[in-house]
Amino acid sequence: MFSKLAYSIFEESIEKYHIKDDVYQSFENPYSKEKIEHLLYRKNWIDTVQWHYEDIIRDPDIDPVAALDLKRKIDASNQDRTDTVEYIDSYFLDKYSNVEVKEAASINSESPAWALDRLSILALKIYHMKEEVDRTDASEAHRTACQNKLNVLLEQRKDLSTAIDQLLADIETGNKYMKVYKQMKMYNDEELNPVLRAQK
Repeated sequence: MFSKLAYSIFEESIEKYHIKDDVYQSFENPYSKEKIEHLLYRKNWIDTVQWHYEDIIRDPDIDPVAALDLKRKIDASNQDRTDTVEYIDSYFLDKYSNVEVKEAASINSESPAWALDRLSILALKIYHMKEEVDRTDASEAHRTACQNKLNVLLEQRKDLSTAIDQLLADIETGNKYMKVYKQMKMYNDEELNPVLRAQK
């Protein structure tokens, strides 16, 4: 099942990041560029770094200049994330390009890669919620509450994984078809963002 492969790579990326647990550490992808594993690993690494950017920027005592720099890093990370999702969808488009789509085939509300994007974020939620469950300095009430949340997240992982695998199976058999729309973010475009346009 593809979801199982993807989730195992997401876990690998998260574990690797947390060895140093530093948003400024260097990135090395253990998979060759020809493999889908390469894109999955990169996708989750982007998400993992951004997860910790979001923690840092919420520090109420953060220096305003540092906060602005970090906000721009988050913006760049979001763009990188979107680009990587589109690369993953391109992999699926190519993989299923020769499938004969059935006349009654339907389109899904999200593409396979955007569903995998949610699974990647879910892997991070599970990792960090488990950290809270295992905290020795937290109260029993806190750990119990986090265990209850973790149970929900694990159920969500099961449901989302099933949905992803079903979607891919439906695309492979021609019962569903893919139609991918490029993200048209306007705020980074000098022609579409009126503030940037005014600076030209």
